[in-house]
Amino acid sequence: MKNKSWMGLAFLVLILFVSFGFFLFGLVLFIATTDRNFFDSGDIAVLNVEGKIIDSDPIVHQIRQLSKDEGIKAVVVRINSPGGTIGGSQEIYQEIKKLDEKKPVVASMGTVAASGGYYIACGAQKILANPGTITGSIGVLFEYVNVEDLVHWMKLQARTFKSGRLKDLASPLRPMTSEEQDYLQETLKALHGQFKEVVATERDIAPEKLEKFADGRFLTGEQALNYHLIDQLGTIEDAIDLAAKLAGIKGEPEVVYPKKERLPWIDLLLDSATESLVRKLSVRFNVPSF
Repeated sequence: MKNKSWMGLAFLVLILFVSFGFFLFGLVLFIATTDRNFFDSGDIAVLNVEGKIIDSDPIVHQIRQLSKDEGIKAVVVRINSPGGTIGGSQEIYQEIKKLDEKKPVVASMGTVAASGGYYIACGAQKILANPGTITGSIGVLFEYVNVEDLVHWMKLQARTFKSGRLKDLASPLRPMTSEEQDYLQETLKALHGQFKEVVATERDIAPEKLEKFADGRFLTGEQALNYHLIDQLGTIEDAIDLAAKLAGIKGEPEVVYPKKERLPWIDLLLDSATESLVRKLSVRFNVPSF
């Protein structure tokens, strides 16, 4: 009888523990997805784009809020990003461009605003960078590792079942065929072309001139100014002053920043989980990136 009682108690504790886990997960998910007002009222809003661009939804949501806020007269997009996913960068760029049609948007580059980080800056009306800012890197990256020999050395057997000839393109378990290499190179060339078209159009650079430095190379802020990739050298304060001027704001503008409504550990948990998931998917499906 005693053993049964202890087993019943242990089962109850297990049920309570699992239930609490589901409750905690639901609470975190609720806080993460609840529609919130990210900005207080003011004249100029500073929108931060930091780290690798993976999930564009949070940034896009903030941009749309700023677009609807009639009190905000201009926006400064502060970029500290080395790039990221192609789709995510393109979505943020498009939303910044739409926002700039309603109110002036100025991009301010911090330590690094390269590749996808530069791509999204192209949606702004004006772009500023520090002399030592790392930017440019107009190119597309696709990484591939073949572990076939390692699998054989470990005496493992791998089997792949597929419904299409290119479905397991860039599988790490076998060498690439010449057909796959040609297909992949053409795809990357097309994506690179999309990048160059945006830069040429937004920055009014002739395609033949753009080709000279749109080969994936990094550039300093000074070099970017010489190539007309940015409008002027300056700090974030200079960007705020320029945004105020473009918006016709008289006197000292009231600058507002995004509110932090979540606890730091929740942000860390959500960001880590999202980035981990996207990294796994990127490896599994071999996703090109800016």
